[in-house]
Parts: sequence; C-alpha cells; structure tokens
Amino acid sequence: MKKFTVLSLAALLVLAFGATAYAQDVKLDFRVSGSIDAQTHYSVNVPPLSPNGNSIFGVGGSSVPYTTKTQALDRTVSYWDSRMSLRFEAGMGKELTAVLQFEIDAGRWGSGPTGVVGNVRDAGNFGQWSTDRTAIELKYVYFDVGLPYIGVPFPMSVRLGAQPFAIRPWFLAATDGMGVSGGIKIDPVNLNPFYFKPAEGVDWTSDDTEIWGLQANAKLGTFTIGGYGLWANMNAYPNFVASAPSAWTLGADTRLTPQIPGPAKADFWWIGIYADGKAGPVDIQFDAAYDGGKVKQNGTGFPNVKYNGWATRAKIAYPWEKFEFGAIGMYASGSDTRKTSANGLPGDLTADPTDGGALASKVNGWMIPVGSEVGAANGESVVVYGMEAGASGGQGWAVNHNYNQSSKGAYGGTWFGKLYGSYKVTPWYKVTLQGLYIGDTTKHGNTFGNALESTGALRDDKTIGVELDLLNEFLIYKNLSFKLFGGYMWAGGAMNRDFGAGSDRNAEIKNPWAVRTRLLYTF
Repeated sequence: MKKFTVLSLAALLVLAFGATAYAQDVKLDFRVSGSIDAQTHYSVNVPPLSPNGNSIFGVGGSSVPYTTKTQALDRTVSYWDSRMSLRFEAGMGKELTAVLQFEIDAGRWGSGPTGVVGNVRDAGNFGQWSTDRTAIELKYVYFDVGLPYIGVPFPMSVRLGAQPFAIRPWFLAATDGMGVSGGIKIDPVNLNPFYFKPAEGVDWTSDDTEIWGLQANAKLGTFTIGGYGLWANMNAYPNFVASAPSAWTLGADTRLTPQIPGPAKADFWWIGIYADGKAGPVDIQFDAAYDGGKVKQNGTGFPNVKYNGWATRAKIAYPWEKFEFGAIGMYASGSDTRKTSANGLPGDLTADPTDGGALASKVNGWMIPVGSEVGAANGESVVVYGMEAGASGGQGWAVNHNYNQSSKGAYGGTWFGKLYGSYKVTPWYKVTLQGLYIGDTTKHGNTFGNALESTGALRDDKTIGVELDLLNEFLIYKNLSFKLFGGYMWAGGAMNRDFGAGSDRNAEIKNPWAVRTRLLYTF
C-alpha cells in the first residue's frame, strides 16, 4: 500500500504539472495578518483542554480527569493564558499562493519549567517566568497552485503541505497535517479530493496511517447541498504509543517517552451529508453522518473490535432586526459498557465492572477521525461543549482530542436541545442568552460519570444536566474586542461519581460553572 500510494501521487503531480505553462511577469503580493489575545479562566468542575488520552471519554469513568476529592474536583480553578497567531501569505498572480502561519501559546501564565502537561519542550509554554522560550509553533506551511490548462474544460487547483483538514469542523474533522488536496469546479458542483498522512512508521514497511476522501457540494437555489466520504487506513493502531511501560498506557502525557507504532491495525470510514441555506427568512444548517470500522490485533486471539455509530445536528435561526432567535438539536450515539472498553482496543476488558473479565467487542458510540479538534470548534455551550471566549478553546466535559486514535470528539455519548436569543444592543455590544438540556446516550453506564448500583454495576442515567449561559461581546476599537462568557449547569445523575472502595458510590459533584474573558487584538 505504501509503494502504491507514493507512486500514484507522484504520477498525479507529473500529470498536473506536465503541461508547459508560459512565463508570466507578475509581482509578488505579500500580506501579513495575525492576532494576540489574553484570556482568563475561572471555574468549578470544568475539565481543561485534553485532560487525558483515552479514546472513549468517560465510559466506565476511567477517563474523567477529576477522579478523587484530593484533586481539582469541587474546587475553584483560575488561571490566565494567551495565544498569538502570525500569518504570512505570498501570492504570484492568481495561480500561485504560499502560506506560512505560526502560533505562540503561553499555556498558563507563570507555568513551570516543565509546562502544564509534563513536557520539557518550550512549545506552548512561553508563559514561563523570564520568558525567552523557544515557543514558536508552526501551524501551516503549504502552497496553492492553479493548474495550467491540460485539455480539461474546468478550473482545477492543488494544495500541498501542512494544511487544514476540515470537513464540517464543528461536527466531524478539524485538525491540521501534511497532505495533498484538490479543488475542481464543474458548475454547479465543487469537488474536493484529499489525501493526508497522520503517521509514518518505518519507511520500508506498511505501518503508517493514511486518510483518503472526497467532499462534494453544489449550490441549488438558496441552499448548498453537500456530502463526503473518507477512509482512514491505520496500519499501526494507535498511531504511536509509549514504548514503556505498556503499549496500552495512553492515560498520561507520554510525549517524553520513546514512541513506537501501536500493536493493532484499524480501518475507519465515514459518510455524511449536509445542507446550509435559507428558507424564507429562516437560516438552516443540517449535518448527519455515520461511522464504521474495525480494530484488530493479529496473532493474539483477541476478538476484533467493530465500530459503528452515528450523529446528526440541525440548527434553525431567525434573524429579526437587531435580534436573532434560534434552536439547535444534536444526537450522537453512545457505546454499551457491556461491550466496550475505555480504549476500544482488542484485549481490553469491557467497562462494566460486573462483566467478569469480558473482552471488548463493539464501539457503537459516535467517533471522529484521529486528532480532530471538533471540541474546540463546535462551541455549543460554556460548560459541557467547549464554548470559549477565545479561539484557544477546548474546555468542557465533552472535549476529547485524541491525536493517536479515533475518539468520541465533542458529541459522542450525548444529545442536547438548545434555545438561544441574541440582541445587538448597540453597534459595539451584543448579548446572547442560551439554555440547553443535555442528555446521556451511553448504555448500561454514563458518558461522564461512573456512579455504581448497589450490585456494583455501572448506573445508567439519562440526564447530564441543564445549562444556562450568558455571552457578552464588546467591540472596543475596530481591531480590539472583548468577550465575557459565563455558564452554569445544574448537574444530573449522569454526572455522579464513584470514589472507590469504602467511599460513596453515588457522590454528587458540585454544579459545574465557568466564567471566561478574552481581550483580542487582530491585525
């Protein structure tokens, strides 16, 4: 597969650039843009970004970050952080454009020499006292080429390099990586074929990960209708794991541990449809998708783990003068703890403690592609779904970015109904009030909580909670904005926790809440 992939892509590039293009006397168009922000975080029982590496967040309770009363559970958490983004674009006419974008993250202001996640590298950690960090991070390095005419009567383009991998980013795929993507315009249809390389193992064997796919859409009246399909061929799964002490140890930060390809193999695929447009005065947005796949570990006797899940989301918004009113509904399938382990890997025991050593066999919860940062992009609420006052988002109970495995992302195991209303009080001030009922779709257990029945089995509750959020947005100058967000959730039974032997098996956590601010300068 590795040789076929390399040769086929090489042939594509030869075909694309084989035609002789005439020299053009064009000038360099050079543009610089970016942003700098300062954010504050003040909360109780709202997990931070990427609290762990488990692929099925919260099934069996093994991956919830606050597991004992001696840690941050029920305590007030507060800190500052910052991010800078700097983007350079160099264009040579309409046919050639290059993009180089950097990010510089402070993490926590005043973070220690090893950072907030135990990494001694300086990336993401220029907030350390005395600064002078080597903290510049490369975000994008790619170029776009408008293909010369090769006898095909419609425009085509190719993008190569470290680029966004985005398909409905609030719903399915939102990350960045090395790849090749194309743009083909056959009116009224737009085609976007793509190939990405999340992981490369040993060069002389097929132990890598590749993602292939196609997205297509067309403008039909007032609506844009689209669909997509993608396949992730993961010849080593997880992509990388710690070489010691165990290939399955994914719950801690392992970036300083020598990494090796995972001992399993996996194939995942997704198909989806979407629609965006207007029906009279009403704006409509719709998404639906299905995932499937299999994880296997040859030669061990462990059963394969089969994957199939689905999710859908619909938004209706009605703008009226200075107001906007809307409703959003989302449902994402959850797993069955009697068939699923916390990692969804062959050889792992199911999450249900009364199973008596049964091995994992199925993951029926909604899953997203490896490394997708949907949790930071969806922004549905302040407490559960990761809405931030800023773009360095990702806080919330539902956030899970697993960079080595497929994960439940922002939605898996939950559903919600949401109502909101916003009012632009002045040209420089907008206020939004929103409320959500959030439910649990995990079977024979809970997505976030791990409370137990008297029999020792995981308790199965239906209500995660009711959340109320207030969002304030201020435009101070044309390029300077300030946001103040606050959210409070009345936690339901699906958030209750078991604190271990001799402890309360049904402890209620304090109702989660968060207040966040962001001051942003764009240029």
